[in-house]
Amino acid sequence: MASFSDYSSLNRAQLTFDYLHTNSTTHEFLFGALAELVDNARYHILVFTLLDLRGGYTLCFLDDGTGMDPNEAKQVIQFGKSSKRSPESTHIGQYGNGLKSGSMRIGKDFILFTKKDNMLTCLFLSRTFHEEEGLDEVIVPLPTWDNTNMQPVTQDPEKFAIETELIYKYSPFQTEAQLMEQFRKIEGESGTLVIIYNLKLMDTREPELDVETDHQDIVMAGVAPEGVKPERRSFRAYAAVLYIDPRMRIFIQGHKVRTKRLSCCLYKPRVYKYTSTRFKTRAEQEVKKADHLAKIAEEKAREAESKSLAVELKLAGDLSREARVRCWVPQCSCLICLNFHISPVRALKEPKELSFIFGVNIDQRELDGMFIYNCSRLIKMYEKVGPQLEGGMACGGVVGVVDVPYLVLEPTHNKQDFADAKEYRHLLKAMGEHLAQYWKDVAIAQKGIVKFWDEFGYLSANWNQPPSNELRYKRRRAMEIPVTIQCDKCLKWRTLPFQLDAVDKRYPDSWVCLMNPDSTQDRCDAPEQKQNLPVGVLRKDTKSVEDKQREISEKIKQQQEKLEALQVLCGTIVSGFFLPCSYRVSPEEESIISVSSTMGRPRSPPLPAMIKNAPSRPPLAKPPPLSRRPSTPARAHKSCGPPPPPPPVRREEPPAKGRTVAVAKAEPKLTPLCGVPPVLADKGLLVEVKVNKEWFTGRVAAVEANKQSIRWKVKFDYVPTTSTPRDRWVVKGSEEVRLMRPPSPVPQSPDTREEVEAERAPATMEWGMGPRYMTYDVNTMTAEELIAFPMVILNRGNLLKSQHTLRAMLTSLCTRVLNTSHLSHKDKGS
Repeated sequence: MASFSDYSSLNRAQLTFDYLHTNSTTHEFLFGALAELVDNARYHILVFTLLDLRGGYTLCFLDDGTGMDPNEAKQVIQFGKSSKRSPESTHIGQYGNGLKSGSMRIGKDFILFTKKDNMLTCLFLSRTFHEEEGLDEVIVPLPTWDNTNMQPVTQDPEKFAIETELIYKYSPFQTEAQLMEQFRKIEGESGTLVIIYNLKLMDTREPELDVETDHQDIVMAGVAPEGVKPERRSFRAYAAVLYIDPRMRIFIQGHKVRTKRLSCCLYKPRVYKYTSTRFKTRAEQEVKKADHLAKIAEEKAREAESKSLAVELKLAGDLSREARVRCWVPQCSCLICLNFHISPVRALKEPKELSFIFGVNIDQRELDGMFIYNCSRLIKMYEKVGPQLEGGMACGGVVGVVDVPYLVLEPTHNKQDFADAKEYRHLLKAMGEHLAQYWKDVAIAQKGIVKFWDEFGYLSANWNQPPSNELRYKRRRAMEIPVTIQCDKCLKWRTLPFQLDAVDKRYPDSWVCLMNPDSTQDRCDAPEQKQNLPVGVLRKDTKSVEDKQREISEKIKQQQEKLEALQVLCGTIVSGFFLPCSYRVSPEEESIISVSSTMGRPRSPPLPAMIKNAPSRPPLAKPPPLSRRPSTPARAHKSCGPPPPPPPVRREEPPAKGRTVAVAKAEPKLTPLCGVPPVLADKGLLVEVKVNKEWFTGRVAAVEANKQSIRWKVKFDYVPTTSTPRDRWVVKGSEEVRLMRPPSPVPQSPDTREEVEAERAPATMEWGMGPRYMTYDVNTMTAEELIAFPMVILNRGNLLKSQHTLRAMLTSLCTRVLNTSHLSHKDKGS
């Protein structure tokens, strides 16, 4: 193994080796990685079988373009370096990352051969080399030869020898003659060849890309054709629609790809102009960049001006013209940077205009949706918008096309999505509105959707079934969509006139303008005819006053229904939270309930008749007092019979153990309240938990109940230190947890002040109803409904009483109810 110092003179990519793999994982869609290389090649995609390599073959991308010199080839290994990065650019590449990420997604190694200006340059990027050599820094050999005499072009022969030795060792080419043979595959004076080998494999040890099933295509291995869009299985189909206006020739395994202009393949195409000021994110980013560049330019301009003035003073006006020009060149370049700031600011204020093209795909109606391009490169396909999201036949079979410039929406690094999701959703919404307008304009629904598709041969009720292959249906479809083909020589698009004998005709891949039956378009120097599409206008429905009022009434009704349902739910939770135990008397244990108040209070709602007229029974034991003050004598309710004698006055004493057991045995059976279970009612409570002698606020996130206790999982709102946990399990009712008190206008420390005041103050209650609460008739309620009724107890200041005071009141009420029920059953037994 060579030492790291042996490679100190070689070129470096200025990133770590692990980033090569991380960068390649951005391509979840494998054809997206292939498209990155097609963006750079745009010519031939070849497959060469090499059984000794992993995967069994190499994948080659041949470009007959301008090629690269050694300095331009160095920029390939600089991640993030792109000559196409500008706001007004019409090229898709903006990150300088496509070749590296795409090639590393397909295979582990790639080698690049390029030719320009009689210079032959080879670039070698291999993960296998770095793994076997144990290198962390990415080293890229970059040897160069002279095309005229095939001699090395280098100032360091030792560096050149190390670079070629690494290529011979870790690439499929072990000699210089084999390298020169690859350069000869670039037939013109310039071009580029990229070879990817050691391909990625699936779990079945087969390559991800299948080149054997179809020798004219590259298909996704392990993907069944049923139920899959052809562009997601066949790279030939994907490459055909990869560009909105193709101006190149693409060959896959030696066979030309018949590229498409989607707008020329649709029935009744129509264009809609859309103008919006919502797309500001990209413009704002460019303005910020321009502001930063302008500040730097101002500083450089001041520095250059001061230098030029110093030189003029030093030479006392004897400065020559050439020297003066040399002094003012930096100032002129800085002024250009200052003027460059004006363009992004103007673009920020101007509204963005897009062109939506819609048409019906009568050849394959199941292939519908929106095709969204960015700088003429496909980003998203088959996006459903507007009525298509409902899944019905409305707008079925309609295809939409839009080309979004880079200044409006920025694509992600893998060119499979858009970076700003919010503005992208706004674009889809706008396309959905225009799609609905197009559906109205073509009037397919008015004539009958089924009848329309029957006319073109769609006789099956299954939407995904292809159309009939009968000759009359083929002619009907061909009459509506004329053939548009690209010249193999001048790359211009020609529309052929309709001919009956040309239906289903297979045109050669080498078709040229001379074969055109139209005499006006049968030569390459004839100008290309533009596609004249009818222009549609989005007409927003003007609603009458009655329609608006009807919609408002429906919305109000819906909101009222939601509010009523929410009130019922909140009432159930409140009743289950404030009751001492979330239980009520079972129906078989129901008895006459007598409730008497031991304290004076303002007017209360009248009691139900069955409770008001029930005979009162003397209690065996005095109920526990609500406060420390002596209670006033209770008034007995009116009854049909004579009043019973008053019970004897006894001192308060703790009950004996045996009595306690007897009372516990005589308690009626309890059943849970309907609604929220008592355990779930605790979820969401605001509590305070003591951790490390400090109280932290939080919310109950989960509840666990067992036979011994109920445990709360409290998630803290704020944790100041790293040693404090984010959440904690506590036992309900323990000293480590307490309920948070409601906010008070007077700041108080967390002590027992409220409890003492609640015990000393007269326990007066007012029954009030919160704003917009539903009105309930308490007189018509049964005793069971009255107990389960969600009460909102307010004082005169409309502030909710302390939870502790309210809990004491309701505890006393439930105790009386249970005691009264027990006495009633005891009397019945006697």
